[in-house]
Amino acid sequence: MLYYQFYELNHAAMTPVRAAADATKLMFQNPLNPATHTYWGKNIAASCELLERVTRRYGKPEFGLATTLVAGERVDVEEEVVWERPFCNLLHFNRKVDSRRKKDPKLLIVAPMSGHFATLLRGTVEALLPELDIYITDWVDARQVPVTDGPFGLDDYIDYTIDMLHHLGKDAHVLAVCQPSVPVMAAVARMEEEKDPFAPCTMTLMGGPIDTRKAPTAVNDLAVENGIDWFKRNVIMDVPFPHKGITREVYPGFLQLSGFMSMNLDRHMVAHRDFFQHLIEGDGDGADKHREFYDEYLAVMDLAAEFYLETVEAVFIEHSLPKGELRHYDKLVDPSKITRTALFTVEGEKDDISGIGQTKAAHTITPNVPEHKRAHYEQPGVGHYGVFNGSRYRAEIAPRIVDFIRSHPKLDTESKRQKVGA
Repeated sequence: MLYYQFYELNHAAMTPVRAAADATKLMFQNPLNPATHTYWGKNIAASCELLERVTRRYGKPEFGLATTLVAGERVDVEEEVVWERPFCNLLHFNRKVDSRRKKDPKLLIVAPMSGHFATLLRGTVEALLPELDIYITDWVDARQVPVTDGPFGLDDYIDYTIDMLHHLGKDAHVLAVCQPSVPVMAAVARMEEEKDPFAPCTMTLMGGPIDTRKAPTAVNDLAVENGIDWFKRNVIMDVPFPHKGITREVYPGFLQLSGFMSMNLDRHMVAHRDFFQHLIEGDGDGADKHREFYDEYLAVMDLAAEFYLETVEAVFIEHSLPKGELRHYDKLVDPSKITRTALFTVEGEKDDISGIGQTKAAHTITPNVPEHKRAHYEQPGVGHYGVFNGSRYRAEIAPRIVDFIRSHPKLDTESKRQKVGA
């Protein structure tokens, strides 16, 4: 298929149009231009900005978390890469706190590899940063990974998670947002079965598709109705020149974004209409909020074809994890082996990506986690995005995550002592 090549050609062809639109906008925003202050001039400037934005390719955003509050004191935050692989960098938000201060719990946030960059979780990180020592998976755009670096599949994702937990050492915690809930649970199950001393103290799963047979959404129905062969034929494409990953098979980010936007197309159209009106009326705050959201939302990355197809098949079509059929290479993944890691699940009442009950199902397939080491929370009035971002997340979900982590500071050995005593 040549769709990706056509997409690149169209983007290149629109370059002079975007340049002209940007120049015209600047001309009609110049205070020395008499037309700038007219309704006609404001319309032209607003139209040009809207045209430039809807035809632009949005680059990877920055986290931009330069400071945070720790114990009421404003401290600097330095982003540093502490672990690297071809498809992922582990980013540490190093807070410049007093070295004599008791260390906060280490938390590995596994960001979704689902089309958006890890910066989509900026709000997630920002709310937890005052209380926790945060690390996050900064996934690499597959179109920028040379084919010589090899493939990346679901097994590799699980391996990466285990390696990062080993890098963090003992007494770390892990949090998965949406898609990584399945590979993270698989990684913890494998670590528990191997009696790995670096298994996380707690595992928090937020809006994740653990069992998509429960309250299936449009996303789940699409996978079941079409089957894996349809996805192989229709959404997998080769990366074109001039990207580093030329000829690598990927699920393009622009296709993923098209799917997301089509699910709520009327909402996006209204948002852009309102943005146009804000520009004409001079409502800077309203326009800035629109820019801030869509600069993030429209920045997308490609996914390695192996990982995407294996995830669709295992999670959305075969339901392998809840059925006890998921494999990590040749080893069966058995969530019942999880006995020491505490489990916390979070869902949103109005989630239209991971339906109610899909994440909570993690408790059903982990029967050997003690009752005092498990919890579930359903946030009223929020959709998928509200599970990990927004005012309700900051006020009601983030404090619960911090409390759960602090309530289980060490990897539990109680179950091992009970077995020895028996």
